[in-house]
Amino acid sequence: MTEPVHFVMAGGHTGGHITPALAVARVLREHGHQPVFIGTQRGLESKLVPGAGFPIEWIEVGGVKGAGLAKRFNSLKQLPVAIRLSLAYLNRYRPRAIFSMGGFVAAPVVVAAILKRVPLVVMEPNAMPGAANRYVGRFVARALLSFPQAQSYFPQGRSELSGMPVRAEFFALPPRPAGDRLNLLITGGSQGARSLNLAAEDSWRYFERARIPIRIVHQTGPSQHAEISRAFKKTGLDGEVVPFISDMPAAFGAADLIVSRSGAGTVSEIAAAGKPSILVPYPFAADQHQLKNAQALVNAGAARMVLDAELSGERLFSEVRRLWELPGDLAKLAETVRQFAKPNAAARAAEILEAYA
Repeated sequence: MTEPVHFVMAGGHTGGHITPALAVARVLREHGHQPVFIGTQRGLESKLVPGAGFPIEWIEVGGVKGAGLAKRFNSLKQLPVAIRLSLAYLNRYRPRAIFSMGGFVAAPVVVAAILKRVPLVVMEPNAMPGAANRYVGRFVARALLSFPQAQSYFPQGRSELSGMPVRAEFFALPPRPAGDRLNLLITGGSQGARSLNLAAEDSWRYFERARIPIRIVHQTGPSQHAEISRAFKKTGLDGEVVPFISDMPAAFGAADLIVSRSGAGTVSEIAAAGKPSILVPYPFAADQHQLKNAQALVNAGAARMVLDAELSGERLFSEVRRLWELPGDLAKLAETVRQFAKPNAAARAAEILEAYA
């Protein structure tokens, strides 16, 4: 019996790194292969990977970018050990290819792959590639991108616009016909976004005065939910304030307009769902990648953007009102953003990996 082909999946710490890698790993498993992850015991991979039924090997490594001097020194001290461990894992599993989502957790594995000359396939979901992917760009066998702006960081002919894996439920959402009420979804992610929360709360008085027919659903995250929920109940506005939305595809489906951050996962879901959006980039994102993501959509006429420093209740209200009063603009944003949607991203990544096997 032929032994299953091993692929090593590198990347971790956040859901944005783990979730796409798991989507690719599931396709590989369906094809009879045996993906193995390498990650840390402190990141989300320690829960999500075993929970999905995949084996994982451990390394210890920390981030450097934006870290304090002591943490940076400790991370640099960990790096040689993590590279040696990664080399040992590659010797043990003899993978045919490495799949990397980038980030500091992937760095030792990627270095080991380069030293062992194992084909390296990276997925870069941001318009501005992360530091790890930029540094190894010239060594990649294939770079799978979401934005054409990222192509210049990789050798000519070794990149393609494959998109980022997104749940099928987002692609299945039908277009919403124009109605006599605007359904607004505000979300700063599962942990919330303080500036979005404060601006949304401040905007309620403007919506009340203008008497715009609107229903607001606001995901605050857990930390500010209680106080914002109490304040919302005192208004005459229709809607609800919740700490967390478990069924985000359904929330997207019910929305006519979305206000959110512009992380790679969020903009990929917005594109898949074909939803008009007002994007507020997180100002402290590494290399300003959220700003670059939002700007790429804005330049294509696929979204509106408000900088975090310029966000206020009045500004949020005026942006929403402008789109409500111009339903043609809402429809155009919805139509244009779909050009960024790539429904078969996980399958294409698996296909590329299998080609190197």
